[in-house]
Order: sequence, then structure tokens, then C-alpha cells
Amino acid sequence: MSLLAFFSRMGESSWSVSLHESQYAYSIIESLHVWTMAVFFGSIIMVDLRLLGLTMRKVPVTEVAGRLLPWTVGAFIVMVITGSLLFSAIPLRSYQNIFFRTKMLLLLAAGLNVWLFHSGIYKKVWQWDLHAIPPKRARIAGGVSLVLWACIVVSGRMIAYNWFDCDRQPQSALINFLTSCNPEDVGH
Repeated sequence: MSLLAFFSRMGESSWSVSLHESQYAYSIIESLHVWTMAVFFGSIIMVDLRLLGLTMRKVPVTEVAGRLLPWTVGAFIVMVITGSLLFSAIPLRSYQNIFFRTKMLLLLAAGLNVWLFHSGIYKKVWQWDLHAIPPKRARIAGGVSLVLWACIVVSGRMIAYNWFDCDRQPQSALINFLTSCNPEDVGH
């Protein structure tokens, strides 16, 4: 079974239809997703700005990260749960949304950036923890993180404004390819 068929069947399930058509559940879940995103992104911004040496220069990086990490992790967990629920409410439309796909790729890149940072330069944080301006590799990780998370937020917001819905044909062959749209299926 293809992913397209899988998400189509998933979207026809009673769970998916009930969630999407619920008077309150979808809106509450979406609100929780956005609120926890604000907490998550806010804490990430603070850590990244410290890594860039732009703020809290007298506070050790480990202290900034240590105080914010529980909030970051907690918000991320709630974001993943609520994001998964939002996806399950409209799986086919989400799967075929170019902004959703962009967001997922950017999330992978952000995860890779975090992994590279923590498995690399952060292992030697004791050497530069008190420096007002961290080493170049830490600053690069912070800058890349800021850019990636800003792009993730924009992509996530753009999901609601999908200009490339499959039912908006004709579209370019590239858009149809990127969104897994089949123009012959429109109207069937």
C-alpha cells in the first residue's frame, strides 16, 4: 500500500473524521500546539542568542541551557503529541501539503543540528562555558538553529494556506510531483 493510499484510508477512519469535525477538539488541540510552540521557540531563542554571544554574556551557557531545557523538552513533547493529532485529523491533506513536507524536512535538519551540537562542541562546554562569546562552532549551531526554527514556524503557519491543493488544477508538473497530486484524480 502506498503512503497516499494509507493516509487516504486513515483520513476516512471514524477517529480522523470525528476529530476533524469536532466542534471543540480540533481547535483546542491546535491552540495547545501553538501555545507550546511559543514556549518552545522562546526557550530556543534564549539559548541560541546566548550561544551567539548576543545576550546574557555573564551567565554560563550551561546555566542558561540547564534552566530552559526542562521547558524546552516539555513543550516539544506536547508539540509532537498535538501535532500528531492535528495530522491525524486531516492526514491526506497534510501529507499532500508542500508546506507540511517542508516543515518535516526542516524538523529533520533542526534535529540534526541539535545532535551535531550536543555530540560535538557542547561536549567541551566546560572549556568555554564562561566566555562572553562562545567558540565559532557553537555560534554557528546557534545561528543555524534560529534560522531553522524560524523557517519551521513559518512553514507550519503556511500549512493552513495551502495554495497548492490537489483540487486546484491545473498546476505545474513539479508542484504535482512535490505534493503527490494526480491531476486525473481531481473530481473523482
